[in-house]
Amino acid sequence: MQLEIRPDPAEVGRARRWARSRLAGSGIGADEPLAETLILLVSELVTNAVVHTGCPAVLRLSLPGAEGGETTVRLEVADRSDRAPVPRCVDGEATGGRGLALVDGLADRWGWISEGAGKRIWCELDRCAQAREAAAPCGGTSAYDGLAYEAV
Repeated sequence: MQLEIRPDPAEVGRARRWARSRLAGSGIGADEPLAETLILLVSELVTNAVVHTGCPAVLRLSLPGAEGGETTVRLEVADRSDRAPVPRCVDGEATGGRGLALVDGLADRWGWISEGAGKRIWCELDRCAQAREAAAPCGGTSAYDGLAYEAV
């Protein structure tokens, strides 16, 4: 499923509402930490596309079916800018510049790839089976150090 995003900051709220509405029937409860993290990641990636590219974008969301258990949620934002996403180092007083650090800290995996005249930034969240959650949390890989590229 996908949503077309205009280069307008108001689109960030619309993208969050759209993603929340897609959670129904996916087996992920709206009050689950995974759902809250997903909405935050939607907000960060759509904000980056709207603010830093000035181009329309497409938000794609791959949710599991209603069966529950171990699942992976994939979020992608594709835009028409060929500018690579650049993590920024910001001081404690800055009001922005932490988006990719948040994505890195919250997603189990993330990266980006050039696509034609633009790019696609993606991230994945794992939902561990209940039995494994009690034993150990899900681990992930970080793309922040050196910006990992997705193999095509």
